[in-house]
Amino acid sequence: MSRAADASGAYDLVVVGAGPAGATAAVAALDARPDLRVLLLDRADFPRDKCCGDGIAAQAVDVLRAHGMQDAVEGWTPLRRLELAAGDTVVDGRMSRDVHVVPRRAFDARLVEHAVARGAELRRARVRRVEVRTDAVVLDTGDGEVAGAVVLGADGAHSRVRTALTDRHHLTSPRRALALRGYTPTPDWLAGRQVIRWGPGRQPSYAWAFDRGDGLANIGYGELVDDGPGPTRARMLDALDGLLPGLVGDATDWRGHPLPLSGFRWQQPDGRCLLAGDASGLVNPMTGEGIYYAVATGSLAGRAAAAAVADGRPGSAGRRYRRDVRRLLAGHLRHTWTAGTLAQRRGVVAAGVRAARGDQRVFDDLVEIGLGGGRITPRLGRSLVVELTRPLVRPTT
Repeated sequence: MSRAADASGAYDLVVVGAGPAGATAAVAALDARPDLRVLLLDRADFPRDKCCGDGIAAQAVDVLRAHGMQDAVEGWTPLRRLELAAGDTVVDGRMSRDVHVVPRRAFDARLVEHAVARGAELRRARVRRVEVRTDAVVLDTGDGEVAGAVVLGADGAHSRVRTALTDRHHLTSPRRALALRGYTPTPDWLAGRQVIRWGPGRQPSYAWAFDRGDGLANIGYGELVDDGPGPTRARMLDALDGLLPGLVGDATDWRGHPLPLSGFRWQQPDGRCLLAGDASGLVNPMTGEGIYYAVATGSLAGRAAAAAVADGRPGSAGRRYRRDVRRLLAGHLRHTWTAGTLAQRRGVVAAGVRAARGDQRVFDDLVEIGLGGGRITPRLGRSLVVELTRPLVRPTT
């Protein structure tokens, strides 16, 4: 049962964007304080599609399980096989934990159902303007104004909330990649597998194919975008077909989307406005994975907002949230930034694949840094150095 705004028309928490970050934030806030007045806004009705690789890693399911939402992946086939390839260098390994491939149409709708069942009010609305006042944050939806003691921007790469904060706090824009996704009948060789093949361009530049387990596979291509509009759809399809031949022809439901890649340092100003998931520039620069970041930061944002409102100091939400996210992800983000920077040097990605092929533990390290909150372990670092210097070694006579 939803709890509407109080007599003044203000909510305790307004969440803009009902994707994984927003829905998880609403649930986390209500788990912490069931009496909160929480409004969940989205410009679309659910279920709705989103451009995504659809991979839900075990680390993301761990966060959902903490809030009783693990059923978001139930009924979808768990996968353990992962192929990584860079040119002729290939490793086909078994992951230590299950990954699920769940279409966002199904996954996001289940999370929203949880938020509404907990008591969040769901409303379709497009936020046009965000005004941060001393006593509240006011959102103009075109059909009227909505006020929140705390507002969370979980509204994706083109976040209106982030734009408002950028104007006030001079936030830097994250690096961008561009991704194109479609669905195709699963060929026999792909059944039960996820495949990532890096291309020859500036990294990240890769194609993927993930079996959904229902007869269809999620396929796509993404690459780093410098200033400008980025590659055309035709060029991206050509690159995908070159890396994963034979999958493009029968594919449908193509969608493109920008990916704001994580940097060395994550930004969150003080105050009543929070940012989570893609809106906060959290997408793994090596793999394009963003679901773990979305649900993890959504969970922390919901808790921080609930605590700040309960203490009667909603303006402390930004500080609380920044502290909690940095405790969880600061080291990881520095390591993924380092890995992404190194990967732009010729031969580094292939060296990583060779290292993973030679040691299951290195393979596990790569999976953890690419899908969860892992870091460059000493073992992974040593293996990369060995593989990068191996061609330089000359036999003595």
